[in-house]
Amino acid sequence: MSTLASLRLLRKPWNASKGNQSNATVGASSGWCQGLDIPNELFLVLGLVSLVENLLVVAAILKNRNLHSPTYYFICCLAVSDMLVSISNLAEMLLMLLLEQGVLVMRPSIIRHMDSVIDMLICSSVMSSLSFPGVIAVDRYITIFYALRYHSIMTLQRAVVTMVSIWLASTVSSTVLITYYSSNTILLCIIGFFLFMLVLMLVLYIHMFTLARHHLHSISSQQKPPTTHRGGSLKGAITLTILLGVFFICWGPFFFHLILIVTCPTNPFCICFFSYFNLFLI
Repeated sequence: MSTLASLRLLRKPWNASKGNQSNATVGASSGWCQGLDIPNELFLVLGLVSLVENLLVVAAILKNRNLHSPTYYFICCLAVSDMLVSISNLAEMLLMLLLEQGVLVMRPSIIRHMDSVIDMLICSSVMSSLSFPGVIAVDRYITIFYALRYHSIMTLQRAVVTMVSIWLASTVSSTVLITYYSSNTILLCIIGFFLFMLVLMLVLYIHMFTLARHHLHSISSQQKPPTTHRGGSLKGAITLTILLGVFFICWGPFFFHLILIVTCPTNPFCICFFSYFNLFLI
């Protein structure tokens, strides 16, 4: 069973041929391409922590009526997406441990069927987890640049349609990915989607940050004597760096892995990189 929906393909280059693996091992005199063995218990702990974190976010938004707005509904959907990833991984890890210990005995056909279902759930959650940060960035952009028209532009009905559309698109795309997981075209589409979301967030947040700096400069120039607001600008820059940096650092290794699968699946150095996929998955 795989740990992530596309793990069948991600492990394929590493196991494609024993010759490539041996060449990679010989090519690294220090033995650094032997991979990293990460216990399943660590995945379980991380899954439980993520599950609790996102449950708290969902509970806070649902309980507090002041947070019942499109912006926080999008954040709630993002938390639900991450929570589903945690639940799916927890279910898969527990099933793997029970099968390995002999506590649970199942026919191979049933295991494959359950694997496909869990993989589809994980994949759809991952796609929605990539989509909602972009939607949140667009929502924040509308809030700042169209503040007076925000409630007429981002109505509750449009917010619901947006959320439903993302979930439907994520489900359809996950089905296609599971069905055609060995196609490079599918991988290129996923990589392109990640880059699109990254660029979208980068452009929108930088534009918003630039406007905020301009407003601070205008306010300071009208004061007597003029004052500077370097603290506010620095805080905004730090927040922007953390927001985009964490998004890129968390997703970057996984999608770099996909890029290498498309560009150099049999290269010894790429094969060594593939062997550390579990580390990137964490």
